[in-house]
Amino acid sequence: GMAKRLAEKGFAVLLPNAFHRYSRNRPEGFWREDEAKRTTALHELFAALTPQQMDSDGKAYADFLTSQTNVHDGKIGVVGHCYTGQMALRMAAVMPDRIAAAASFHGGWLATDKPDSPHLLLPQVKARLYFGHADNDPLMPKQWIDRLETSLRAWHGAFQSEVYKGAAHGWTVPGRDGVYNELQAERAFE
Repeated sequence: GMAKRLAEKGFAVLLPNAFHRYSRNRPEGFWREDEAKRTTALHELFAALTPQQMDSDGKAYADFLTSQTNVHDGKIGVVGHCYTGQMALRMAAVMPDRIAAAASFHGGWLATDKPDSPHLLLPQVKARLYFGHADNDPLMPKQWIDRLETSLRAWHGAFQSEVYKGAAHGWTVPGRDGVYNELQAERAFE
């Protein structure tokens, strides 16, 4: 739905299956499974996709999108939600001359203490960055948001990072009972 809305605004949009190596898209997605099975399946997918695969896949996605006849030449923007928030940041780092802007909404694991944490790639980034965090997000707790924002200030690039009050992880996804926050989702979309 979000991709369709962006396309309706005149953007060329590519919505890839980031987990294409491990899981086919299904019409019913994960939403028909119970919460425990869905969470387990998603975390298995998250663990399987390596940073190196995100980097190479991101380049392939950008190449594919920009090779389309109806797509204008020039830099592109990338948007990630949840797990792919870190993919958007990684794309900006591995393709600094191709990515003009990268945004992450309720992105997880953006500033961990691991040696391959996405925030450590900031020195390679030239793009403008936007981070929209949920104030109730176990995948991006306050200490990681603080770490990310400290790194962003030290980076000295163009960025905005904000916490959406009253938002839980996944707040931008319509249909997520008890999670979707229409007011904050519309603000994030704009």
